[in-house]
Amino acid sequence: MRNSTSERRKAEPAAERLNPKIRNPFEEFKTFTGEKRDLPLDRIVQSTEEVMDRIRKGYEKLLEEEAKELVWMVQYNTIIKAYEVAEKYIKEIDYSAEDIEDFCFALENTQRVPYLIPGPAGIYISALCNYAKEEEIVLKLSELKTEINLIGFRLPSGKRLAIEGDTGDFTGIGLEGGELVVEGNAKNWTGAGMRGGVIWVKKNIGLHTGEWMMGGEIRVGGRIRSLGNIVEGKVFERDKLVYPGKARIPNLYY
Repeated sequence: MRNSTSERRKAEPAAERLNPKIRNPFEEFKTFTGEKRDLPLDRIVQSTEEVMDRIRKGYEKLLEEEAKELVWMVQYNTIIKAYEVAEKYIKEIDYSAEDIEDFCFALENTQRVPYLIPGPAGIYISALCNYAKEEEIVLKLSELKTEINLIGFRLPSGKRLAIEGDTGDFTGIGLEGGELVVEGNAKNWTGAGMRGGVIWVKKNIGLHTGEWMMGGEIRVGGRIRSLGNIVEGKVFERDKLVYPGKARIPNLYY
């Protein structure tokens, strides 16, 4: 009898032996059930897909109106008209900078976007960037197999667009005061007709750089293959001012 009593007392919590009236303050939590919250992940995914569908449809409409033959000649009137078509569809979409990057990679998936044409694609991406809510946009395009033309078209003041990777022809043409950064190489006609702002190309740049440039700066970390017919503005090669300067002859090779 004595042994069973002793064993029972050993099993009791020390606090209850000292004062039987003390209750475990955490006892109530044994039966507490928190309110179950329904995480709206499905709704978030669905909303993201809806936005992407609208962005893709806008691009497809652009192709229908401006690139029916799948051969797109880059001419001033063609670019302006295509940009106006892109604006019309983009203004009706509520999207983010992440959606722009997702669209860039969707371009190489033929099941999601039927045609990747570097000209119209670049115009459409430029319009998306120009009308995005964010002031700074980073597009990680180094894994893209296709170099997109016309990225940075009409980038306005107050906007900064950074491209991780290389870009194609006509990068940053018609720049209106924004800051365009290309971490890799840019091809021909970069900065053509730009009116203000800065274009930074961290590596090399192609032919006709700054053709009919009206203002702003082009800064190149590597080599410039040739300059175009520049009207106003400044061009730097590896921190050296090459326009205005001795390199005034158009298409002078270094």
